[in-house]
Amino acid sequence: MEDYRFCRGRSVFMNKVPFHSPSFAGQFGVARRDITPPLEIYARNWGAAVHDTAQFVHRPLTLTVLTVQEGDGAGEPLALVSLDLGWWRSAEEEQILQRALREAGIGEGRGVLALSHTHSGPGFSPALAGQPGGERIEEYLQTVCRQIREAVAEALRTAVVGIWESAAGTCPLAQNRDLPDPQGARYLVGWNPDTAADQTLMLGRVSGADGGCLATLVNYACHPTILAWENTAVSPDFVGSMREIVEKATGAPCLFLQGASGELAPRYQYVGDPIVADRAGCCLGHAALSVFYHMPSPGCELAFEGAVESGAPLAIWREHARAEVPGPVRVRQRRLELLIRPDLPSAEELETDLAACADRALRERLQRKLLVRRSVGGQATYSVDLLLWSLGEILVVAIPNEVYSAMQADVREWAGGRPVFFITLANGGRGYLVPGKAYDEDLYAMWQSPFARGSWENCREALEEEIKQLVREQAGG
Repeated sequence: MEDYRFCRGRSVFMNKVPFHSPSFAGQFGVARRDITPPLEIYARNWGAAVHDTAQFVHRPLTLTVLTVQEGDGAGEPLALVSLDLGWWRSAEEEQILQRALREAGIGEGRGVLALSHTHSGPGFSPALAGQPGGERIEEYLQTVCRQIREAVAEALRTAVVGIWESAAGTCPLAQNRDLPDPQGARYLVGWNPDTAADQTLMLGRVSGADGGCLATLVNYACHPTILAWENTAVSPDFVGSMREIVEKATGAPCLFLQGASGELAPRYQYVGDPIVADRAGCCLGHAALSVFYHMPSPGCELAFEGAVESGAPLAIWREHARAEVPGPVRVRQRRLELLIRPDLPSAEELETDLAACADRALRERLQRKLLVRRSVGGQATYSVDLLLWSLGEILVVAIPNEVYSAMQADVREWAGGRPVFFITLANGGRGYLVPGKAYDEDLYAMWQSPFARGSWENCREALEEEIKQLVREQAGG
């Protein structure tokens, strides 16, 4: 079985044969919708941009749903929804989209809205209604809600018996992006060639009873920030071409799940040329396919059959059907109160600064700070929900906010060899969760975050408790 350990900054695979792909047998449904917005909608995602709306579509934005149920179809379904959208800017759009999941019949704690985090998508928060093109946001948001309901209904209606299997690999696309400024006492957000990065790629393959591929899941941590302020296209960034490559090879929809990419991004980014994003997607897509093709056939494992004497004594391994792992499905949800940093300016202070600021880039920065401040309110803490699904031998961890990658490395270790799909920007988020030591540095992720020092550690501690409890429960049957 797969056995790997994550060494901070790099993935290390032990020299053990992956006899089988850890799995969960159940019922699975898949559906997709196109959520490409109208070009007239507000789509400014960069302070340095001189435009507020896009001029053309590079690749369509999509919404893809995977529903999961136990093999007999009993019990409430789970729904994993991958959306080509950027980031959450207020609690309002979180509540609206989560309500769409509930209206589709997905219960509390049983749905994940996973944003790809493209920086070339539309604004979808009602809080941006006053911006140029912001009048199109409400209609677009309602359209996305309708498509979520329709896609979930279709996936549940067409669900079939199958198996979700997983395997791990690597891809060199993600690099560390916290670069000490060579010309000053601060950090820049860009490639740091002197610091290693977590480049782990988790692949999920969902197959039907006939062995045909129903869907793939690519869980990878890397900011989709290749297309930046010079780009005037609506685009899923590198996720688009990655998805096209994987889907062409497998004949099935591919869901992208953004990992803990707080300090991870491509080394070549901040350009206006969509070809650069497509090339990066090729890198990730082919890495995903290399994992896909290395997996044993669906439902099979490699078994030693004996030796054949030839020019050398040859060990013969053959694929054999393995016993399915039907479950059970376990869902754990943990409410966590994160402290708000005491030096976070009030909404009134930020409104005053914004009114006095004439610089377009600085105004964008202040506007974002103001939205964060309004979202977290005037309380001392802010509530977030951590979500964990145990599916047979597979673990799904979904948390809000943007998170530094060491947390996903720790989660993999606590899982005791079980494959982990670690999803961030899930169901909401107000900003970054960064390790406490980052508060001693002039890091963008630190001063953007509304959360106080220790919040990353509190989240990590809560996940450790929950995961170790899940492991104990599974070990006890």
